Amino acid sequence: MLGLLSVAPPSSISLSSAKTLTSARKSSFHGLRIQQVCPLGIPSLRRNAGVASVVMMAKREEELKEIRAKTTEEINEEVIDLKGELFMLRLQKSARNEFKNSEFGRMRKRVARLLTVKREREIEEGIGKRLSRKLDREWKRNIVVRPPPSLRKMQEEEKAAEAAKSA
Repeated sequence: MLGLLSVAPPSSISLSSAKTLTSARKSSFHGLRIQQVCPLGIPSLRRNAGVASVVMMAKREEELKEIRAKTTEEINEEVIDLKGELFMLRLQKSARNEFKNSEFGRMRKRVARLLTVKREREIEEGIGKRLSRKLDREWKRNIVVRPPPSLRKMQEEEKAAEAAKSA
């Protein structure tokens, strides 16, 4: 949408397109007038938006099926790994290294989906909100700190490179 801004009386506007816009509506208004002008030939700015949302929804359903197939322990392990990856991304961002900015949202959404499925299982078992938070605090205290998978992979590659140099 394009906007036309006029600060003078409609009769004193010198734009060629303003005549066609104001000729239908004459008034004695001398203040600030904002008019919306829709360009002809563009009925919608977002085309094929419906198709993209259907594909994304199908992927999300597929991912949820995959998550629901996991055990609660596997879900907990993946949450720990993803939170470690998020920490590594924040470090890369603060050090101004190259990183994919879209990974933040993707990982946070994945963690949210995992925790949602975990909470759905707790509800099925009849665990209330208060007890769930208590169990969650205990689980967080018992987490053993370990490097995220990307850092472990990088460390293994460095060890393999050193072994290749020494051999």
